[in-house]
Amino acid sequence: MKVAIISDLHSNREALEAVFAHIRAQGIEDLVCLGDVIGYGPDPEYCVDLVRGHARWCLMGNHDEALFRDAYDFNSYARTAIDFTKRLMEPAWYSSTEKKARWKWLRSLPDRVVEGRFLFVHGSPRDPIREYVLATDGLLNPDKLRQIFAQFDGVAVAGHTHHPGLFDDELRFHGLEGAAEKSYDLAPNRRYIINVGSTGQPRDGDNRACYAVLEDEKVTWHRVAYDFRVTQEKIQRTGVLHEVLARRLAIGR
Repeated sequence: MKVAIISDLHSNREALEAVFAHIRAQGIEDLVCLGDVIGYGPDPEYCVDLVRGHARWCLMGNHDEALFRDAYDFNSYARTAIDFTKRLMEPAWYSSTEKKARWKWLRSLPDRVVEGRFLFVHGSPRDPIREYVLATDGLLNPDKLRQIFAQFDGVAVAGHTHHPGLFDDELRFHGLEGAAEKSYDLAPNRRYIINVGSTGQPRDGDNRACYAVLEDEKVTWHRVAYDFRVTQEKIQRTGVLHEVLARRLAIGR
């Protein structure tokens, strides 16, 4: 296995294009996505088309799901972004075939995929779309983390928190610590929870786009710089998406 994994793109075209270029430069041809293709950002249709055209499969994220259900538990910025995306993407009877195909694709995304010893979800093995496995859970909520580890054998791979790193089965979290590239070995007889980080909206204090490359016994994260100012300007030009969503791209929070 050698597969590039992206997650939490959040309609950020510039970050996604930079990550795709980085993946191609490494000669990696296999690509999967852990969801949240849309939400927050200004280019949902472009990001959906790029993932549809290049990823072997894509999971349902909570923002993708919110297009088809009430986003009652989202903050006001996120709800506004879902409304913006829905107005842009939801087809009418007279809409083009391509627009209808995008919507159908998003609606049909699965909530998990299993390949060998790897379980892929957006959120957690216990709640694949909505539950957060936080970097602090090993210290602040160890019972929760033990219960999640009890849900699977092998290696779980997720996104959702926008915070890249790895939990080992002793509940220790290993982060990237600002590195542009970081690898961890995956022992065959141990369990792990991997978070691949966010391509479109990092929140670990590093504003570079993030993705991971997964191999049978190793995971490697990559940080990729992109021109977030272009994305910020697009967000502001919508006149709908809140300025906070633009500002946070610069600080990675």
